[in-house]
Amino acid sequence: MAKRLSSQLFVSRLSFYTTNQKLEQLFSPFGVVKEARLVVDPETRKPRGFGFVTFDSESQARKALKAMNGRVIIILVS
Repeated sequence: MAKRLSSQLFVSRLSFYTTNQKLEQLFSPFGVVKEARLVVDPETRKPRGFGFVTFDSESQARKALKAMNGRVIIILVS
């Protein structure tokens, strides 16, 4: 049986100040981001600290994973 490879990354331990737009900007240097989506609490609508980034291809997702895995992301709030 062939294993299906994915172009989607799970991103965790995100600041609660992260937005979908900021998440997309962080990962766009590695390829075409089709979707960057934070998971929010359905009742409070506040971010839950994790999300998903979907790339145009699996190779772009692998490139981003290699570069970003274990990195600390700092979000500046104005």
